[in-house]
Amino acid sequence: MAKLLHSSPRFHTIHRHSFHLLSTLSPPPPLPLSSPIFSPSHFLSPPPSPSFSLSSSLRLAPILRRRYFNFSTNAFDSDSNSDSNSKVKVEEKLDEDSVNGAPKSEEVFPSGEFEFKEFGAWKSFVVKCRMLIAFPWQRVKKNSVFTIKLRGQISDQLKSRFSQGLSLPQICENFIKAAYDPRISGVYLHIESLNCGWGKVEEIRRHILDFRKSGKFVVGYLPTCGEKEYYLASACEEVYAPPSAYFRLYGLTVQASFLGGIFEKVGIEPQVERIGKFKSAGDQLTRKSISEENREMLTTLLDNIYGNWLDKISAAKGKNKDDVEKFINEGVYKIERLKEEGWITNINYDDEVVSMLKERLGIEKEKKLPMVDYRRYSGVKKWTLELSGGKERIAVIRASGSISRVRGPLSSSTSGIVAEQLIEKIRSVRESKRYKAAIIRIDSPGGDALASDLMWREIRLLAAEKPVIASMGDVAASGGYYMAMGAVTIVAENLTLTGSIGVVTGKFNLGKLYEKIGFNKEIISRGKFAELTAAEQRSFRPEEAELFAKSAQHAYTQFRDKAAYSRSMPVDKMEENAQGRVWTGSDAASRGLVDALGGMGRAVAIAKQKANIPQEQPVFPFYFMAHTSLMFGVNFTPTLSFYFVKTIPSLPEILSGIGGTIVGVDRTLKILLEELTSMEGIQARNGWDHL
Repeated sequence: MAKLLHSSPRFHTIHRHSFHLLSTLSPPPPLPLSSPIFSPSHFLSPPPSPSFSLSSSLRLAPILRRRYFNFSTNAFDSDSNSDSNSKVKVEEKLDEDSVNGAPKSEEVFPSGEFEFKEFGAWKSFVVKCRMLIAFPWQRVKKNSVFTIKLRGQISDQLKSRFSQGLSLPQICENFIKAAYDPRISGVYLHIESLNCGWGKVEEIRRHILDFRKSGKFVVGYLPTCGEKEYYLASACEEVYAPPSAYFRLYGLTVQASFLGGIFEKVGIEPQVERIGKFKSAGDQLTRKSISEENREMLTTLLDNIYGNWLDKISAAKGKNKDDVEKFINEGVYKIERLKEEGWITNINYDDEVVSMLKERLGIEKEKKLPMVDYRRYSGVKKWTLELSGGKERIAVIRASGSISRVRGPLSSSTSGIVAEQLIEKIRSVRESKRYKAAIIRIDSPGGDALASDLMWREIRLLAAEKPVIASMGDVAASGGYYMAMGAVTIVAENLTLTGSIGVVTGKFNLGKLYEKIGFNKEIISRGKFAELTAAEQRSFRPEEAELFAKSAQHAYTQFRDKAAYSRSMPVDKMEENAQGRVWTGSDAASRGLVDALGGMGRAVAIAKQKANIPQEQPVFPFYFMAHTSLMFGVNFTPTLSFYFVKTIPSLPEILSGIGGTIVGVDRTLKILLEELTSMEGIQARNGWDHL
């Protein structure tokens, strides 16, 4: 589907939470799913109106029911009247758990909780033999301490041993390996400033607690500490900090920024049509202060995250919740007070902690403590420890970053989720008989709507052949939630940010800015609405504004109703959950948007349940590199990984590339506006900065 805004300045958000919706689907009435209402002939036909966006707004909980609805084959056939054999086969598979749209009964899902089991004599002997034949770089000294520095960004992708940075799957895998590795005596964690969402933090904390089930120690060291860092440290057996440590346990904040005043001064008029009272991206562009609806949503999210933090910390430290909150509100900054109140074990420098570890392990003072760091230990194979999977395979498809249909001309080969590439991988899993089930791991704020819809279709087709479970990371909203709707079961972390079913669309009127800089643009057109998005030098005409508003409402109705059918929820009930509102995973579960709470472990357990694989039976580890035709066996869950990192060209690159001529001035200005708001295409997001 071609974008209609190629010749006009398109606005975007400052944050990476967007879902771009391009559609002309008429608002579907509450008809049976056999209706051609969801035919791609509706979804994918070229729109006569500007493109729209749906998006999440934040990077920021009990499971009440299991609801999902299988679409009829008309959701996938380009010809809704087709009676082909393949259509009948798909329809039978999709409808086997639903009759005339009736939702399934509530299900009980396995917890996927980690259970540590000691190796028997024979298995211990096999492990020792495998250790002897391991490559030199995979060997670990006896009585070693596994060390890892948790700081900065944490990727949701599996990385090679030569890649920089931390990988969430690898961190979790290393904890599991270390729990069973007889050469590892314990873990020493350096926890510093983290730049990731609460979903990843929750997953890592769960694996720290799981590691402790092995009876080995976990010691944390905190040179700098905020709420996220202490949330992880609270799972450790002991916590130490240097005398000069920076502790900032003052509470949580959320910030929202507004560009309305800036645009007013420079002569830019954002013309915004917002459907969904909580959809705050338009506010970010047009307002100078926060709206009441946006304040309500952000306050609820903040209360959920802060309440969860207080609950977990008070439980971990054996304190009363009110006492924990009182301590935070006192603004404690002296490290001695933290020790006195039992927040840390003691005040020590790193070398002193190392000396204590040597003493604990019975190592002489003059000898060096044997340590193995994160990167080196990532090279240790699970096969060596008898932890590799069995003959059954479950594919794990990782989708991270902003969504686009094809790779853009200015993007790198690893920028965002490229739908055409991900679809290829989904099809390979569907066509292969090796995989008994699939997990779609989503960590995405959204993006292009057409791309999301095409991936949704492929996920639904995959679900017709084998069980598909959606596992959410930090955020799976708008386009990310759109993808998840294709799965039969959705699993989210307690603090995953999801939902955001709403629409914002608009364009920039640059007339006053052009006048200030002496730039002029004349358009000759044919067709009443030909200049709808091409004429950025003027405001909408009345008839153009009317069409724009109707198209936005049209797009919102399509997205909301499709979400309602996907979750077997009445449209009026989905309307209560939509309106562009972002929910935490726990709130989403209570509203039927999510089925279960947990991480990848629970997603794998549910996938086993759906595929009739015994829970105690291991699955074969497998991994596909998305950027090449190579396939690798890895030491995690059976994995098909697809992850991209968003890269944005710098201002000098933009100016040198297209701003060197007079002809390129208006295009340069458009791209600068696009880079100002982070994403290509019209985007709809809530206007917030930081949590």
